[in-house]
Amino acid sequence: MQTVRQLLDSKPNRSLVYVSPDSTVFQALQVMAESDIGAVLVMESGDIVGIFSERDYARRIVLQGRTSAGTKVRDIMTSRVVYVTPQQTLDQCMALMTEKRIRHLPVMEDQTVLGILSIGDLVRATIEEQEQVINHLVHYIQSA
Repeated sequence: MQTVRQLLDSKPNRSLVYVSPDSTVFQALQVMAESDIGAVLVMESGDIVGIFSERDYARRIVLQGRTSAGTKVRDIMTSRVVYVTPQQTLDQCMALMTEKRIRHLPVMEDQTVLGILSIGDLVRATIEEQEQVINHLVHYIQSA
């Protein structure tokens, strides 16, 4: 079973995308759109203080009648950030995402953010792993 570290190491783009808690929601959305991501870390002085996602936007801006230009990220971000360590398995990450009903997991080691995994990253890795198993089985059957 693949670990979080192995998946992070295989990701082509490992740049850390984040915003300040004092950024406006509009600015955060711009960063997310430019990076083609569905969530962004909220960091202050190198520490994670929250995570802001499209879901936060939909539920706490649109549905509450706020404006994205007039609202700070700190006012609507999710401040209880669930994270994983590099040693955890992808199965553990999937179980955690399912249990917590979240789609993004920051990866932390010794108070340092190493990256972030999305549900898409995990699904892709799982499919690749299953394809490798199938290919090995087909090769084994053909050579038998």
